[in-house]
Amino acid sequence: MPTYEYRCTTCGATFEVQQSMKDDALATCLPELCAGSEPGRGHVERLISGGGIIYKGGGFYYTDYVKKSGGGEE
Repeated sequence: MPTYEYRCTTCGATFEVQQSMKDDALATCLPELCAGSEPGRGHVERLISGGGIIYKGGGFYYTDYVKKSGGGEE
């Protein structure tokens, strides 16, 4: 499941939530985090953050890019 990052526009709290891609975005701040005048009622906005990189296959090795010695100048 992807992790989404949210920020409360009322109290400024930033938090992450794991949600299914099918779930609707959160509309209110989490009550245990919200320090606003009415905990749990602050409006939240979903932040855009970088996605994780998944390497599949044989992998990448530091020896793949090592400068070859020997030979001559070309």
